[in-house]
Amino acid sequence: MSAWPGKFVIGLTGNIATGKSVVRRMLEHAGAFGIDADWLSHRAIEQDAPGYEPVVRAFGRYLLDADGQIDRSKLGNVVFSDPQALKLLESIVHPIVRQGVDYLARHSKHQVLVIEAIKLLESPLRETCDVIWVVTTDEVQQLTRLKKKRGYTEDEARQRMAMQSSQTEKVAHAHTVIDNSGSIEETWAQVKSAWSEQFPHPVDSMTPARLSGSITRGLASGLQVTRARPAQAADIAEFVASSNGATPLKNSDEVMNAFGEKAFLLLRGEDGLKALLGWKVENLVARVDDIYLRKGLSLTDHLPFLITEVEEASKELQCEIVLIFPARDLGESRDLWRLLGYEEKSPDDLTVGAWREAAIESNREGHVMFFKQLRAERVLRPI
Repeated sequence: MSAWPGKFVIGLTGNIATGKSVVRRMLEHAGAFGIDADWLSHRAIEQDAPGYEPVVRAFGRYLLDADGQIDRSKLGNVVFSDPQALKLLESIVHPIVRQGVDYLARHSKHQVLVIEAIKLLESPLRETCDVIWVVTTDEVQQLTRLKKKRGYTEDEARQRMAMQSSQTEKVAHAHTVIDNSGSIEETWAQVKSAWSEQFPHPVDSMTPARLSGSITRGLASGLQVTRARPAQAADIAEFVASSNGATPLKNSDEVMNAFGEKAFLLLRGEDGLKALLGWKVENLVARVDDIYLRKGLSLTDHLPFLITEVEEASKELQCEIVLIFPARDLGESRDLWRLLGYEEKSPDDLTVGAWREAAIESNREGHVMFFKQLRAERVLRPI
């Protein structure tokens, strides 16, 4: 029995760079509400969060960057070379993270929660979980991902890996093991099989898979919004190749890989697919970074259906903001974006660290950024 009545909790763990977040997103596609406890630990020490002052007092102001934020790289260099320093940091951050997890879990309308945490088995969060899933991969993959995606040197990567318990030890505590050493399709197959075994009957999901509001609104216009599935990857690639879009997905393999990071919403009319939108929710920030429209169609007459669904689904997922990154030609329809409630901004305009990081990560040359805040209250504000 989980800590939250009426909810089934999957605890998701695995060593660094095994692909936990990819598996969490797959579970979100299936209908779970994902909570990234590791990200909450980052948010807990932001300048406007409750862990900031205790960490600065414990480790010194030399950790601060020019903007007064804690430089996580400097902090990491300290704690990953000193086990006692790591324990001290965890004693500050873990109780705050637990508060954040509890807040999100209590406010979620989903039946199934998935809590991702690299130290799940060593923390009190383990007691909140009904089952434990462990993601594994081979050591070569770990090293490659750490060097390519995080920019670590070989020594830095091995140091991070050495600070964790072995994959074998984690697997010994697992109800389900996902081997993420192969292709994205192979990982998908394992997740689907394990989900079906865990939940043989359909799970009520508040994710965009339902989309009942858009169907009702669209009927009068002959339009309908649906959520794409990985099985439609080839159809999506074909549509993208013939549409207006700044960064085409070249083939179905690229679309399939994209499903590991985002969801696609499809806008259909009586004459077939008219538009699609790629979006993801990560760390309470919804980001739309792919917009494709059939050539010759009116942006004003079609885009609002998709944007409205993104917002409604994002609210159900407790997102604080929506960021949209249209290509510059789509962004020039500023009257439409203003009508939809969006402001044009740059990443530097965003005062919340987590928002700014998300904006910087998704910002691309030749695109503009539009911002909309969905709710005023934020997780892990100062106590």
